[in-house]
Amino acid sequence: MAEFGEDGSLPPLNHEDTAAVPGDEAAGKTHCEVLNGDCGILENMIGSGSLVAPCSQGVVETVELDSKCEIPRRSSIIKDGSRQRKERKKTVSFSSMPTEKKISSASDCISAMVDGSELKKVRPNSRIYHRYFLLDADMQSLRWEPSKKESEKAKIDVKSIKEVWTGKNTDTFRTNGTYDQISEDCAFSIIFGENYESLDLVANTADVANIWVTGLRYLISYGKHTLNMIESSQNHMRSSWLGELFEEADGNNRKQITICAAVQLVKKLNPGLKNVKIELKFKELHKAKDKVGSHVTKEEFIEVFHDLCTRPEIYFLFVQFSSNKEFLDTKDLMIFLEAEQGMAQVSEDTSLEVIQKYEPSKEGQLKGWLSLDGFTNYLMSPECHIFDPEQKTVCQDMNQPLSHYYINSSHNTYLIEDQFRGPSDVTGYIRALKMGCRSVELDVWDGPDNEPVIYTGHTMTSQIVFRSVIDVINKYAFVASEFPLILCLENHCSLKQQRVMFQHLKKILGDKITLDPPKPEDCYLPSPSELKGKILLKGKKLSTNCTASEGEVTDEDEGAEMSQRMSIESTEEQTIPPKKFQLSKDLSDLVTLCKSVEFKDFPTSFQSQKHWELCSFNEVFASRCASDFPGDFVNYNKKFLARVYPSPMRIDSSNMNPQDFWKCGCQIVAMNYQTPGLMMDLNIGWFRQNGNCGYVLRPAIMREQVSYFSANTKDSVPGVSPQLLHIKIISGQNFPKPKGSGAKGDIVDPYVYVEIHGIPADCAEQRTKTVNQNGDNPLFDESFEFQINLPELAMVRFVVLDDDYIGDEFIGQYTIPFECLQPGFRHIPLQSLTGEVLPHTWLFVHVAITNRRGGGKPHKRGLSVRKGKRSREYASMRVLLIKAVDDVFKTAMLPLREATDYRENVQNAIASFKELCGLSAVANLKQCILALSPRLMGPDNSPLLVFNLTDHYPTLEPQGLLPEVLKKVITTYDMVIQTSKSLLENSEVVYERILQTQKAAMEFHENLHDLAVKEGLKGRKLHKAVESFTWNITILKGQADLLKHARSEVQENLKQIHYAALTCNLSKERVVSGSTESKSRRSLEAIPEKAMAEEELTDEDN
Repeated sequence: MAEFGEDGSLPPLNHEDTAAVPGDEAAGKTHCEVLNGDCGILENMIGSGSLVAPCSQGVVETVELDSKCEIPRRSSIIKDGSRQRKERKKTVSFSSMPTEKKISSASDCISAMVDGSELKKVRPNSRIYHRYFLLDADMQSLRWEPSKKESEKAKIDVKSIKEVWTGKNTDTFRTNGTYDQISEDCAFSIIFGENYESLDLVANTADVANIWVTGLRYLISYGKHTLNMIESSQNHMRSSWLGELFEEADGNNRKQITICAAVQLVKKLNPGLKNVKIELKFKELHKAKDKVGSHVTKEEFIEVFHDLCTRPEIYFLFVQFSSNKEFLDTKDLMIFLEAEQGMAQVSEDTSLEVIQKYEPSKEGQLKGWLSLDGFTNYLMSPECHIFDPEQKTVCQDMNQPLSHYYINSSHNTYLIEDQFRGPSDVTGYIRALKMGCRSVELDVWDGPDNEPVIYTGHTMTSQIVFRSVIDVINKYAFVASEFPLILCLENHCSLKQQRVMFQHLKKILGDKITLDPPKPEDCYLPSPSELKGKILLKGKKLSTNCTASEGEVTDEDEGAEMSQRMSIESTEEQTIPPKKFQLSKDLSDLVTLCKSVEFKDFPTSFQSQKHWELCSFNEVFASRCASDFPGDFVNYNKKFLARVYPSPMRIDSSNMNPQDFWKCGCQIVAMNYQTPGLMMDLNIGWFRQNGNCGYVLRPAIMREQVSYFSANTKDSVPGVSPQLLHIKIISGQNFPKPKGSGAKGDIVDPYVYVEIHGIPADCAEQRTKTVNQNGDNPLFDESFEFQINLPELAMVRFVVLDDDYIGDEFIGQYTIPFECLQPGFRHIPLQSLTGEVLPHTWLFVHVAITNRRGGGKPHKRGLSVRKGKRSREYASMRVLLIKAVDDVFKTAMLPLREATDYRENVQNAIASFKELCGLSAVANLKQCILALSPRLMGPDNSPLLVFNLTDHYPTLEPQGLLPEVLKKVITTYDMVIQTSKSLLENSEVVYERILQTQKAAMEFHENLHDLAVKEGLKGRKLHKAVESFTWNITILKGQADLLKHARSEVQENLKQIHYAALTCNLSKERVVSGSTESKSRRSLEAIPEKAMAEEELTDEDN
């Protein structure tokens, strides 16, 4: 094991040394430490020339899960005040150490396997053995040592290997007591023999696992001819393409170019590389060849490009889908696009379009082949960004009332620094409006020369002329969005200057200002669509019976509140008496749909507040409302607009967490745009959706008149199905050094945080290991899983930090709404602290979303467990103690149970089928059929099982005698079809029964209060009855929606089975017509996350 120095650093690895295995020499045994996400910290033994056999006594090792890690700890915090300083374990990735050879071809994998690796061999009942595995030089056998067996028995013949599964997807893994501590990305299983036995292994790093999986799959495909095949199919497309580029640069045909020209050429092809790194690579190559001079040959140029620009993680993915060729044909690419990237209606023409667009070589374009470089280009293109392109335009219903949307809002928009001493500038408005802000603030005071000015009163902030701000607003109001802009007018002017304000507003903004009075018969505000291109003024308004040219109103003065708060020495809460001031009727008449009123309490508002009246909440008071009256706050915001502004104590213009108020339904959460950090990242990220138009439709459960939702819920939301988000952080590219770092040099030790922001039940975070001294192309290969209870309000934030920081650790971040995530392999463009895109700086990830949790032991797996009818949790109805209403709700009990059974039965059947295919919970049924297809082929490459696609429900039909393993396939697949058929044929009736109950119950809604009083309910019991009614209605709506969604999912599943059978040439029609291809497709697997349950595979001890 690599020893740590006193400062926690690692000495360079020396692969010439004897590879020793860590052990407790005194005890004569080795402790196998298995850490989740760490893949162990044993030295990577690939490439070592000699061997000291580990665990030479052959003793069964006990996994010590409570043993203390000797890795040093280091404190680290995000520099925005939002994260408390806490100890974090610093772990080390050997996969990206500078001294290691980069694996970038199949021959590299085979060579590494011949050299051998230490792998952990997993057995049932928590037993794990350290063994040294290697491939015989003749590539006929896979051996391991030491072993109690004779040397000829401690091996597997390569020709007996059927498949290689990635992840923890066998029964041995799932029943092992250390399942949760074994890294998903380091685990793989070799399936061999006629009975499909499994050899279950865990590598020390995900890189090593990828090497073995890739090499073994090549061996399965090509056997002893593997090396010949690899040699004959070396990447000619890359060589010819690079050769042409080199010859263009070598205009004089001297067969060489200068190092400077070569560096620029590589830089042009990969702009993220640093010039000094490219130049150093050329010089190292010359030094190795004892070459003198400053010129580069074509072969040297190609070699350096290969070393610097081949990304191993993309290569491993590439060969997984290329049927172990050096290119993807149109069929391979079609499967990748459809099965993995979730692209709909894909054809081979679609594949050709991608190839023509991204393949750099002429040969590839002519033949319809996508090379590794073309595949890399595609994965780094905007098509593979993580953000859903549909959300880049307005895609939500914009015809709902204004109160049903979150509105992008700014506080003290005129400030460009802090709110006590900072300067004011019109650029604050320009920046906010260009970013899609739809609510800006104008704090207006009397100015010199009868010209009103804008600044924060009672402070030392500078002043800007009101007229110039209105000019800027007129110019930029609808540049980023056509939807209404709200001007929050905080008026402190004399009547004389109020008349000047009115003249400027009328003259400059003209008919953009909404002057139509609200309609008394309406219950809600107009929609954003109805108010396109309009400006709404929010401010004080005189009563309708005022006939004079002015009148008295209550002053709104946030600045005075801040000034008084700062002067209060004691911590006791003091009330600030409201001030009165004279308001011009002309200015009052400009305020129509957003009249400012004071909030008293929720009962008063529910009884007397008009829908065009708007209350502003101080952050502290709003937090108290959210804590004490979470349900009332949500219900209040269904009808009325609520504006929340930062606490006056935030004199540094720091930001509150907008999620704290979005979860209550508050529409206008005013942010200090001039202050970057986590909170502003959340605001910018949130409003990126819906075309960045500044309006985001709130979740349905927060809009519907009768629905139950508590802002502080720490559990699942009634009527909403939780989603499981599976994220694999694969690698990074070109991480810069933190801007504020005081350390010398450009070396960074990056690690990644994945944060979930949303309702309290969803908030979570996970971090990767630290990759030591590699910011250029660090490999993380770590998977995380998060349960999202309210997907419509959740956000995902990726943060990259430096573990070796001095002064500043922040490298980059990207924040995205959950609903905007694209599944599949995606690149994330990282942004700086101030929101600018960092050039050529990326995270490479895999995203999958499912509705079931994977992983864990069968008897202890939370959501993943296949619950029988007795142990299932069914949706429950609450008792109101109002007999007539309770009797109606009782009629829903049976259909609710049936709906749950239909859904669970389908999910359980699909879970079993995925396990049988060796895939994890994130896989879809198309991937299952593709993975299963090699198993369905006989020795003569004719199918043993075919799909009969003539019926709506595809059936599996045997083509002769079947081995036991295929009989189990038929049984499991039949259960998928039977449960799917049962759901499709019965769900409509159940759905209608649930809706009938809901409709019948809603007839009591108007008179519910009177009915409760008649039953003798009052006070708390009355309130509880009303709450239970909304709960029950929410449950009925939610369960009906879930059943409707399950129906759509089943129909999509049947389509996937149909298309996959055609793709794999396993349809009965094609087989009968003699069009079956002679060569079956390779197994195609998604990068796995967590497996779901058990699969019966036999195993031999040791």
